[in-house]
Amino acid sequence: MRKRKVPDVVIRRLPLYLRVLSDLDPESSSIVSSYELGARTGVTPGQIRKDLSFFGVFGKQGVGYEVTILREELRRILKLDRVVNAGLVGVGNLGQAFLHYGADRQKEVLSREGLRMRAAFDQDERKIGGHVAGVEVYPVQRLPELIKELPLMIIILTVPAEAAQVVFDRCVASGVKAFLNFAPVKLEIPPGIRVRHADFTLELESLAYYSKEWEEDEGEKNFQSRTDQ
Repeated sequence: MRKRKVPDVVIRRLPLYLRVLSDLDPESSSIVSSYELGARTGVTPGQIRKDLSFFGVFGKQGVGYEVTILREELRRILKLDRVVNAGLVGVGNLGQAFLHYGADRQKEVLSREGLRMRAAFDQDERKIGGHVAGVEVYPVQRLPELIKELPLMIIILTVPAEAAQVVFDRCVASGVKAFLNFAPVKLEIPPGIRVRHADFTLELESLAYYSKEWEEDEGEKNFQSRTDQ
């Protein structure tokens, strides 16, 4: 039987389900329904059932899913049942903020799910050899070497836009296939490589549309208030 290709949007929702399941106490809630998962995630119960059907049958109709079993299955599907090492390139303000956030999350959740922040890289000699949130900073020249030695399976890019493609290409050549990119630039991505883009500028610019809409609404209210007087 031909295996169905799993849409990327489905993969993106799986960690959301896993987060809810990880927060549930299996002793007090051994069974969870698609309706409860939907209420906690904002995803419709039908969509949840459809998403999970790509990977097999995990629940019983009219009963629900066993929390422990579904949680472990999702960890296996996402490859979080093993250690996944990540590295960060670019220890500027954004990179340091991410490492500090990652340290807090690692204590709380990430370590439970197998993710490890193993190394950071920068070209500033004042930062090399130091530590940020417990993560050692290495010279960027050692990136290919340590990608293979540690090994690093995910790379977070918090470098300036003009450096992003060069660093990205070097990581790809060293075998990395998964990236989280914070650099505000469109990368040339070869087949078989997966990149998630986190562009704060684009997000803020899109939100500006709604701020304008709010101003227009307020203007209409003020105008209506004056005409009613």
